[in-house]
Amino acid sequence: MLEMLIAAVAGGLEAVVETATGWPGMGVIFVYSFLIAFVLPGPSEIVLVAPLDLGLPSWAQLSSIMLVSAIGKAAGSVLAFHIGQEVKEAGPITRWLRESRWDILKWSEKRSVQLAKQYGYGGMALALSVPFFPDTISIYAFAVLETDYVKFAVATFFGSLGRLVVTAGFVGGLWTVF
Repeated sequence: MLEMLIAAVAGGLEAVVETATGWPGMGVIFVYSFLIAFVLPGPSEIVLVAPLDLGLPSWAQLSSIMLVSAIGKAAGSVLAFHIGQEVKEAGPITRWLRESRWDILKWSEKRSVQLAKQYGYGGMALALSVPFFPDTISIYAFAVLETDYVKFAVATFFGSLGRLVVTAGFVGGLWTVF
């Protein structure tokens, strides 16, 4: 039941992001990115298609969207980090993720632990740079392992920014080819 409610909310917010215009749309992008970091299982890349029309050159508008999204996700990750610190011992969110229909938590935790042990916060940033992968799970997995709020937020910022840059580059490359 909770999964269905979260999916419905996520779907509604995705629609809001896809239709956000003007400068208030930047607030929508921030809120969506904030929520994606700790509660919504949706694609964070959707912010790249927001039709904001800010009156800026396209490169500046895209850069602004990426920065606002990365800041929002970093802020949301700090909340997720705090929650992760509180529920390290199989709290309600961890239990919910383990009982969800996606068996991705076990895989994500395993990969996250490997990345954290091998590369620390850089590994977290790399993991979050993978487009179209649900980063909420990675954020919680790292939150359980790590202890430094500032480094966590910085890694999330750069990972989120990296994901958007990779996605924009990939889509731009496809656009050029086709």
